Amino acid sequence: MDTFVVYSYKYHHDDGRVSYPLCFIFSSPQGCTPKMQMMYAGSKNKLVRTTEMCKVFEVRNTEDLTEEWLRGKLGCFH
Repeated sequence: MDTFVVYSYKYHHDDGRVSYPLCFIFSSPQGCTPKMQMMYAGSKNKLVRTTEMCKVFEVRNTEDLTEEWLRGKLGCFH
């Protein structure tokens, strides 16, 4: 089953500012069929549009979902 996570993270910017971005993280289980991935992607997209979230990330393997991974993703937003 796919997983949706909405998570607020205390992010320290290089210039000393602190923000609390709201992140939407989507995960599909390994071995999920392409048909199922397409079905869940459609529901994910609708939820993202409805909530107007702009920090949307996808992780294939939940073991990769670490603080370092999230900080790397958030580093793209300044």
